[in-house]
Amino acid sequence: MLSDISLRLAPGSFHFLTGPSGSGKSTFLKLCYAELAPTAGRLTLFDRDVRSLSRDDVALTRRRIGVVHQDCQFLDHLPLAANVALPLTVAGRPSVAADLSDLLGWVGLGQLAEAKPPSLSGGERQRAALARAIIMGPDVILADEPTGNLDWEMSLRLLTLLVELNRMGKTILIATHDLNLIRQAKSHLAARVLRISKRRIQLAGADL
Repeated sequence: MLSDISLRLAPGSFHFLTGPSGSGKSTFLKLCYAELAPTAGRLTLFDRDVRSLSRDDVALTRRRIGVVHQDCQFLDHLPLAANVALPLTVAGRPSVAADLSDLLGWVGLGQLAEAKPPSLSGGERQRAALARAIIMGPDVILADEPTGNLDWEMSLRLLTLLVELNRMGKTILIATHDLNLIRQAKSHLAARVLRISKRRIQLAGADL
C-alpha cells in the first residue's frame, strides 16, 4: 500500500526507485503502466486520467511504455527473434527483418536470433527482455530489478543500454536494490533517486 504520493516523471528523465523488499516498488511500477489503478487520488499517464481510459485506451497507452520484468518470461518453443518481436505480432504490426536484426545487434544478441530461450544466460535473457520492451518504440521504459540476477559486468552492460536509451530521449525508471549501480549511473548522467519509505516516495539525498 502506498499513500500520499505526488510525483511527476518528466519526459526524458532518468529515475531510480529504491526501498526495502515489500516497500511497494513493484506496486508503483504497476501503477505506472496501468496494471493497477489507484484506490484514491489521481493518476495520469501521458496527460490522461487513468480512470477515464477504456480497455482499448489502456492497451494503446501501454504501447508507449516498455516494461522489463525481473523474471522475464519467454515462449521456450520460439526462437529469440520471434520472442522479441511478440509485441509487434500481438499488435498486428509487421516485423521488419532488418529492424529486428539491428535491434538484436544493438543489445549484443545478433548471433543468437535463432537460439531458444532455455539456452540463454541470465544476461542474455535480460538484454532480450530489454529488446522486447523497446521494439514498439516506447516513450517510457520501466525496469523492475533488471540486474537482480546478474553479475557486475552484465549489470553494467545492461545499464549502458538504458543510459543510451535515455540519451535518445526515453524516460527511464529502474527499481533496484543495487546502490553501486545507482552510483555508476550518476557518474554518467543526472539521475534522480527516489526512495520508498513508510509507504511514501521521497527524493533521496546525496548519501548514495
